[in-house]
Amino acid sequence: MNDHEMNIFWKKIVNTINDGLMFVGPEGSILMVNKAFEALTGYTSNEAIGMSCDMLGCDACEHTRASKAESWCKLFEPGRQDMKKCRCQVRRKDGSFLPVLKNASILWDETHTALGVVETLTDISELIRLDEKLHILTRQCDIETDFFGMVGKSPVMLNVFEMVRRAAQSRAPVIILGESGTGKELVANAIHLCGSRKNGPFIQLNCAALNEAVLESELFGHAKGAFTGAYNNRIGRFEAANQGDFFLDEIGDIPMSIQTKLLRVLESGRFERVGDILPVHVDVRIITATNKDLDELIRKSEFRQDLFFRINVIPILLPPLRDRKEDLPLLINAFIRHLNIKTGKRIQGLSHDAMEAVMDYAWPGNIRELKNALEYAFVTTDGSLIQWAHLPKKISGQQNICPPRDSLISADPPVPDEKSELIRALRETKGNQSRAARILNINRVTVWNRMKKYGIDLKTLTPV
Repeated sequence: MNDHEMNIFWKKIVNTINDGLMFVGPEGSILMVNKAFEALTGYTSNEAIGMSCDMLGCDACEHTRASKAESWCKLFEPGRQDMKKCRCQVRRKDGSFLPVLKNASILWDETHTALGVVETLTDISELIRLDEKLHILTRQCDIETDFFGMVGKSPVMLNVFEMVRRAAQSRAPVIILGESGTGKELVANAIHLCGSRKNGPFIQLNCAALNEAVLESELFGHAKGAFTGAYNNRIGRFEAANQGDFFLDEIGDIPMSIQTKLLRVLESGRFERVGDILPVHVDVRIITATNKDLDELIRKSEFRQDLFFRINVIPILLPPLRDRKEDLPLLINAFIRHLNIKTGKRIQGLSHDAMEAVMDYAWPGNIRELKNALEYAFVTTDGSLIQWAHLPKKISGQQNICPPRDSLISADPPVPDEKSELIRALRETKGNQSRAARILNINRVTVWNRMKKYGIDLKTLTPV
């Protein structure tokens, strides 16, 4: 086999490798790439060869280059070790970032002169996606479930489950409404897991936990040098959620400036990273959640009405725990089974007095408060039953807390005419909230919010 045949032979071998491979010369220019590199980056060999390896914008390279070094890369410095299994991100031709596992080794000749660097790029995006899926499923299995992590047999919860199934088959945005602690995150998980995008990523972000600058970077990502501390390129949650679902919790807390950019993504499917001008295209289904009255925020000019119309396509209303107390025994049994496994105890349940106290309590913190109360009881009891005295004092003392002014309620004082008009409309329609909404020229969610706000019970209304 002559040299020409040998070169063809080795080229075929290189192109059968599944990992991206490139050979970079001593001056930093790309001299050779394989087919897998073309598939991973989007660059053809003709486009890549002769270009600087800087075009990939690799995060790891920031640590192997030094402006004061004699060579363009620290790997060429005497005594330096090869780069082994470094996790980083490279920029594709379309501007998107690809998470890879990178190896880099210097190629030497017989005289120990560096000929260049051989680098391999292994796509780990699927591993990251599976890790996210495992995290979701692990959280789902924290308690034995009836429906994707949610426990309940009450009519209101069965309606919620049915609505989740229907919403999951749609690509339209979903908004989940309910008090804090009612399980809005579980509903979002369920929509993803039983939907058409279940094999795609499920990305979450709590909008209330971040300031404006950090929230913008988390949503859209940023380019290196976009602001102080932006040492590397970073993809945002929108980009990470491509071909999947993105759950934005506490949507009512997003600043107005971010709302404008969020609206553009929902309308066009594209955005720019902070400090970058290259548009990024995404295909993401949005799921939002809030415990606030968005209609009230719109009236105060704190929430964009056009954004509300975009996200309020499929509303799902989660009832508070006090409105579905028939589910309490099921929830208690599920939490006890989980806590028994977690703590190694063998608690069988609640005593009669303890169960009465639990059933009489209003549960302003909803399911989250119930779980915390049982965790407290597991600490205070040594027997097989949780007794009345083992419960937190505000529950065992039967200090029934009146149903709180729903966290969906505005802090503004009630408007007298608003309540009377709502009662009149509900009486005229015999409790039909959709028809009442049309009479008042508002949407059904606002009717539901105002009913909660003024404590209106349909059972007590006398039809006209």
